Amino acid sequence: VVTPTYTNDGVSCTGPSKEFTITVNPTAQVNDIDPIVECNGSFVDEVIFTTANTNGTTLYNWENDTPSIGLAATGAGNISSFQAINTTNDPVVATITVTPTYDVTDPLLACEGEEITFTITVNPTAQVDQPGNYEYCNGDTATVDFTTSNGGVDSVTTYTWTVSGDDIGLDASIPEDISQQVTNETTDTLTATVVVTPTYTNDGVSCTGPSKEFTITVN
Repeated sequence: VVTPTYTNDGVSCTGPSKEFTITVNPTAQVNDIDPIVECNGSFVDEVIFTTANTNGTTLYNWENDTPSIGLAATGAGNISSFQAINTTNDPVVATITVTPTYDVTDPLLACEGEEITFTITVNPTAQVDQPGNYEYCNGDTATVDFTTSNGGVDSVTTYTWTVSGDDIGLDASIPEDISQQVTNETTDTLTATVVVTPTYTNDGVSCTGPSKEFTITVN
């Protein structure tokens, strides 16, 4: 409230007051987003940005440094659900940078805040190399070491398998590589079909991949 006083010849005269406001907007702010980890082909849930600021309006602009994961390079507002893509054998990590702007109704008064970053990791599809077909004699130890092209610093690929066909003494309840004695007490050749399924785990998220089939014959 400003009040004017006019002075002339030693006489001061006070006039009517006028009122105006000074509004100071807060610095724009966006709350942190936890890292996101998904499997190749899975859908990433909508990412909703929030702020501790009240009143006014906060706009969020974001940039993605790895569009190959299935997300556009830039955008505004929340990130809509999208299907995660990873065409490699290793995890792909995208860094998302979010910049908040407060009071976007008046561009001259828009206040930009400190950006935040978070990551979206897309794990590869689990993969197991095609095993060959094996042939053993009765009483031999069948040894099958499963391998994969999957990579990643802190990742692991595990294997489960099932067996069908002739009974050659394999116990499928024992996961991972096969190292078991096989038997054939008959006078015929016995052949079992083994189906192995890989599971890739990285950052606490497990992704199951396509199975591979091979045979073990016991003479």
